[in-house]
Parts: sequence; structure tokens; C-alpha cells
Amino acid sequence: MNGTKGGRGRRIVLWRHGQTAWNLERRFQGSTDIELTSVGVDQARRAARLLAALKPDAIIASDLKRAVATAAELAAVTRLDVTYDAALRETYAGAWQGLTHEEIIAQYGEQYAAWKRGEPVRRGGGELETEVADRAAPVVERNAEKLPDGGTLVVVSHGGTIRTTIGRLLGLESHHWEGLGGLSNCCWSVLGEGARGWRLMEHNAGTLPEPVLGDDA
Repeated sequence: MNGTKGGRGRRIVLWRHGQTAWNLERRFQGSTDIELTSVGVDQARRAARLLAALKPDAIIASDLKRAVATAAELAAVTRLDVTYDAALRETYAGAWQGLTHEEIIAQYGEQYAAWKRGEPVRRGGGELETEVADRAAPVVERNAEKLPDGGTLVVVSHGGTIRTTIGRLLGLESHHWEGLGGLSNCCWSVLGEGARGWRLMEHNAGTLPEPVLGDDA
């Protein structure tokens, strides 16, 4: 799953949603359906103007409200339709969802430490990171295959899902995925197509310096 055929010069832009109240509280969202704050909407609007300059050919998005609202800002500028897919949702993290970072450390310290070491961990009894990649990366690949040569796909998703998808598309072993830093709200990463497959061209681009607030911190 780490390669593409022919080096057709396509690009994939993986764009994280805007700020939510739970991001500010450092509360683990996972698959909980949290809306953007007014700041988050402003972030999405500003970033959409920049991404529109890339002249995207297609937009796909998670069907969670925070991703839907983010994608809507780019759709409004580009006049493109958005295709929503539940496979692009954030990692389901069971008992961790709704807890603050501090509460997770206090209640699930060893589990958290094992995850940070790159071990396969079902955080809160939820999904493994490899399972997230198993559902999300094929959706991204299928949509990228539909692009014209030199085309650009924008994927509106979540920090953890984006990181695992990038790791899978680059062909990295899962224990190395932690080496990809988290994305700030409404920042994005760009994969470009080379002769031997996808390459990471930009990471956490857009509104630096901003803190990484969220599930993938």
C-alpha cells in the first residue's frame, strides 16, 4: 500500500479540522462528535483560502461535525462537492474519550507510555493505530487513483487518523509512526507522488507556530 503506479505527479493534502472546545481543554475526542468553536471556523476559513490556491480536484472528509464544517469552508471557495466517509473518522479510543490529558496519564499511565513507545495499544479499549490505517488509507488511495495526472486531493480528517494514514502511505513500520509529529488545528501535510511512491513534501504546514492540541499530541 506504499506505492503508486507510474509517478503521475499527483498530490494528497491531509488537512486537520479546526479548533474545538475539547482541543482547548486537552480532552481526548476520538470519535466523539464535537463541533468547531468560532475560532475553529475562522481557522478553517483562513486555511481554505490558502488551500484553494492549490486548485484541488477533489475533497473527501470525515463525517464528524468538526471535519464537515472544516471541509465546507474549502468547498465554498472551490465550488467542489465534498465526499464524506466514516472511515476517515478519528481513532475510537473507548474509555479515554472525554478524559483530559492529565486524567489519561493518571488513570492509564502505563497504557499511555506504551503507546508513546510505539507499542500496539488499544487506547481505552479502542482501535489499534494499524486498524485506523487499515480503514482510512485505502479510502485515500482509492480517491487519489481517480485524480488526473498532476491532480490534487484534499483529505479533511483528524490528527491521529492523518498520522497513521501518512505512515501507511509512506510504507513506514507502525512503530515509527510516532516519529511523525502531530498536526496543529487546521494545519496540513502534503504527500507528493514520485517514481517510487508517495513522499512527504510538507508536514504541519499552514499556521505555525501553533501548539498541537488534541488526540495526537
